[in-house]
Amino acid sequence: MSDSPTSPSGTTAQTDVVQTLEHVDHYLYVGQQSCASDIHLCVNSQPIWRRNGELEPIWLKAPLLTAADTERLAFGFLNDLQKKHLMERGDADFAYANKFGRFRTSVVRHRLGYDMTFRIINTELRSMEDLGLPESLKLLTQYHNGLVLVTGSVGCGKSTTLAALVDEINTHRRDHIITLEDPIEYVLPSKGCQVTQREVHTHTKSFAAALRGALREDPDVIMVGEMRDLETIQLAITAAETGHLVLGTLHTSNAARTLDRVLDVFPTDQREQIRVMVSESLRGVVSQQLIPRMDGKGRALALEILVNTPAVASTIREGKTFMLPGIMQTGRKLGMQLMDDALMAYYDKGVISQEEAYARAEQKQLMRQHFSH
Repeated sequence: MSDSPTSPSGTTAQTDVVQTLEHVDHYLYVGQQSCASDIHLCVNSQPIWRRNGELEPIWLKAPLLTAADTERLAFGFLNDLQKKHLMERGDADFAYANKFGRFRTSVVRHRLGYDMTFRIINTELRSMEDLGLPESLKLLTQYHNGLVLVTGSVGCGKSTTLAALVDEINTHRRDHIITLEDPIEYVLPSKGCQVTQREVHTHTKSFAAALRGALREDPDVIMVGEMRDLETIQLAITAAETGHLVLGTLHTSNAARTLDRVLDVFPTDQREQIRVMVSESLRGVVSQQLIPRMDGKGRALALEILVNTPAVASTIREGKTFMLPGIMQTGRKLGMQLMDDALMAYYDKGVISQEEAYARAEQKQLMRQHFSH
């Protein structure tokens, strides 16, 4: 549980806290100091945080938050525009910043009252070396056109990996980088590159609208925080084809499913053309998971990496994405890696447990055979 850090008001938040705190900042400070990734303040629940992927009460003896508590906390930090959105739409999503941090925030109205969820943004930009990303991924940052996709479930660190790739470009190139995010998480100071950061709903209406605008702003590199609809994916592929390096994210679990998702959003009569475009413009897919370590010291980053080669391009063109795992297995010298191989390597080193490796494996039969050797 909490290590009793001092809150912004100067008071100490004890592990045996017995009262509801005055402001959301106090909860956020405790969570930030204790390396939580998320804070949940919900009706009829104790204040909860997510640490190392697990949800648990911040304080075991804390009282349940009432509808009046969460309403007071919500309206105590929302600005007038956010209150208006909440009252009109029933929810408000935005980036909240205070004196000690930035937080991706969602406030929703529901049957019992108001609930708040905060993602604690680690504002300290980390390099590829800091994250332990393989050297082969640096090749993806050296292209001047094409599509690079970072994929995985919510909370698996996609934004952190993407920011590290963009920082690598920012450090070693002399280009114009435009980032389109919802919300802006890492503030990227211009180094070698000129960096323009736009926030969806704050500076632009949608990812698609921002992407259309970006193509008129003389960009070299475009980072799309989330490719979630047909128009955004279509514009991203077009931008990658017309001489821009596009980096984007998708909520898919592996390389084959990522390509299926990209292709499946298009109407049937367009898919053949899109397969050809993707086969030519794709540079690589990085799929990732964060897995609790056996020693309890945080989580380990497991990566699946697909690099586009003539064999991969041919597979995409022909719509045979089910063949990709076999191609990736034989493409290790090119930096390719299957998620199951990454899991086996972590298990063999004693970093993750057998249960975690098995639960996350694609080929469970092969994973069982690996355990028995």
